[in-house]
Parts: sequence; C-alpha cells; structure tokens
Amino acid sequence: MSETARTTIDQAEVDRFSAMAAEWWDPTGKFKPLHKFNPVRLAYIRDLASAHFDKDPKAHRPLEGLRVLDIGCGGGLLSEPMARMGAEVLGADASEKNIGIARTHAAGSGVAVDYRAVTAEALAEAGETFDIVLNMEVVEHVADVDFFLTTCASMVRPGGMMFVATINRTLKAAALAIFTAENVLRWLPRGTHQYEKLVRPEEIEKPLAASGLAVTDRTGVFFNPLSSQWNLSKDMDVNYMLVARRAPTGTPD
Repeated sequence: MSETARTTIDQAEVDRFSAMAAEWWDPTGKFKPLHKFNPVRLAYIRDLASAHFDKDPKAHRPLEGLRVLDIGCGGGLLSEPMARMGAEVLGADASEKNIGIARTHAAGSGVAVDYRAVTAEALAEAGETFDIVLNMEVVEHVADVDFFLTTCASMVRPGGMMFVATINRTLKAAALAIFTAENVLRWLPRGTHQYEKLVRPEEIEKPLAASGLAVTDRTGVFFNPLSSQWNLSKDMDVNYMLVARRAPTGTPD
C-alpha cells in the first residue's frame, strides 16, 4: 500500500464514538472512566512536561509557551485543561460530531482550543509541528498502529515529547479492562475495546524509536475501587502510559 493511500482511521471506531458524542462531558455517562482517569493523566503530563521544558509545575499556567497536539481528542476532556495550563492546544479528531461537542463546550467554558476534524496524516502532510503530542487512549482504536505512531512522531519538534496511554494486550487486561469493565461493572459500553486491537509497550516503542524518539519514562496505571481513584503503578499489565522525547537539534539521540 502506498503512503498516500494509507490511513490511520478505523471508520467503525469513529462511528462508535460519534454515536456517544453527546455524553463526552457527562461525568456519570459512558465516558465516566475517562473523567476518573483525567486527574492522574493530567498530573503525569504536567509534571513530566514541566521537568522536560524547565517549567514550574505549581505555576498557574505551567505549560505557557508550548504548542500541544491532542490527537483523537474526543470531546476535549484533555484539550481544555491543557489550554487552562497555558498551552496552545490543537485538538484533532476524525469525528465531526466529537469536534462539534468539543467546540461547543470550550465556547461555553471560555477556553481557547483550536479544534479540527482532521486526521493525523493530514496534519503531518500540512507540516504541523508541536512541542508535545498527546496520544492518549487512541492507539487501540486506529487502523494502522505503526503508521499512526510514525505519523504522530513526525510532528514532534526537536526537543519535544510524545505521551502515549493505552491498554496492554495481556490476558489480565482482557479480564479486567474488557470483560470486567464492560460486562460486570458496566463502566463502558460492550465492544468499546477489542482484545486484538490492544497494544503492547514494545509495539509502541519500536515505531517511536524508528522515528527518532527515545522512551524516557514508563508507568502502569491502576484503579483502586476503595478510593474510586486511578493511581500510578509499577504494574503495566493492564493500563499504562509512556513518554518519549526527540533530541534537540544538534545533539545525539
């Protein structure tokens, strides 16, 4: 398949999330798990980005001056708080419905986010570049993981970084993140995740390395039912996050 014919879009996945678009900002609706996950992933992004770019994570706008791409932004659950932290945010999603919801919510909240219904490959082809690319809970929903990651990596500026969050392809993840979450706890609609589309860490790291990005941090994330909160963990068997960086211009990888 030629590069021009390749696509990152899995239309069935786009349709699935478009059908739920009206519920993006309902903390008790179909996206309740993401609302609960937001504090831990936002803190992870803020703290590691602040350290990398020599910013104060306790500042009112710690990401001031940084351009951020939130690819697969959905209704904007990450884009808005990133903008509040001072970043210039481009929220991109293949679903027009998701982008419509995101724009409406941002306007009502008074938050400036550049939302576009566009693919990663279209942004890359247009020459867009960013200090930070957020690739959060997206890779398990795309058609071509390697192409998606290399495309996103191409938009990371020298000295920039990419964050990735997804679900590991393990039996433990199948039991907890799919069967229990969708069928027992009913956190997610059935069919939200398919086991064969889950992605192992090495399947993330290989295309990133080939694109000149070096992984600098990895962490597992687990849900504590007693506190009803997500926490960082050494266990990456189910949910995990990692961050990779591109060396500044003129320095070795």
